[in-house]
Amino acid sequence: MSPTVTQYLLKEMNLTTIDLWALGYFIVGCLIYTQFAAWYGKKVPSLHNCMDTFRREWMVQMLGRDNRMIDVNVIRNISRSSQFFASTTLLILGALVASMSYEQKAQSLVSGLPFTVMASSRVLELKTLLLVIIFVYAFFKFSWAIRQLNFCAILVAAASKPVQENAEQFADQINRIARITSYAGSNFNLGLRSYYFALAALTWFLHPWLLVITTTWILYVLYHREFKSYTLLALIEEDRSPVLKIDRY
Repeated sequence: MSPTVTQYLLKEMNLTTIDLWALGYFIVGCLIYTQFAAWYGKKVPSLHNCMDTFRREWMVQMLGRDNRMIDVNVIRNISRSSQFFASTTLLILGALVASMSYEQKAQSLVSGLPFTVMASSRVLELKTLLLVIIFVYAFFKFSWAIRQLNFCAILVAAASKPVQENAEQFADQINRIARITSYAGSNFNLGLRSYYFALAALTWFLHPWLLVITTTWILYVLYHREFKSYTLLALIEEDRSPVLKIDRY
C-alpha cells in the first residue's frame, strides 16, 4: 500500500494503525486463499474436483435416458439454492445500505460489549461499505450460477441420444454440459465463501484484532472443509479410480 493511501486512511478516514493492519490482513487473506484454493485444487483432491467427476458421470447417464425430467428436476433443485442466496443477498444489501444512516446507533448497541472499540462515523461507514462490497460480489456470483444452470437445462433438453457411430459427438456433449455445471458449482462456492468472509468482516465492528482472529479461523475452516473434510474422504472412497475428469473453472 502506497504511503499516500496509508496517510489518507490514517488521517482523513480516522483509521487507527491497528484498523489498517487488520483490514489489510483481511483483504490479503481473502484474495490469497481464493487463488490458493483454485491452484491447490488442481493438484490434490478437493470437494470441487471430486464433484466434477460425479457431474460428468451424471451427464453420461443423462444422455442414455429417453425421459430426462429427472435431470431437469435435479438442475432445478440445485438452482433453487443459488436463487435463495441471491434473493437473501439482496435483502442484506438493502439492510446494509439503510443502516449507513444509523451507524452511531448501531455502535451504541454494541458499545457495552467487552473489548468493543468506539469508532468515528467515517470508520463505521467504511466498515459497512466493506460488507456491501462483499455481498455485491456474492450476488454477482450467485446470479451468474443461476444463469449457468439455466444454460445447462437447455443443453440437457437439446442433447441427442448418442448412437454407436456418433461417439465423438457424445463425448463433446458430455464435456460441454459437465463443464458448465462445474462453472456453476464454482460460482456458487465463491458466493457461499463470501458469506464466510462477511462473518469475519462483521467482527470488525467490535475490535480490529477480532477481525484478524476471525479471518484466520474462517480461512482454516474453508481449507479444512475443501481439502480435509470427512465429506471429501467419503467422496474419494466412493470414487477410488475416477475415469473422467474435467478442467476446474
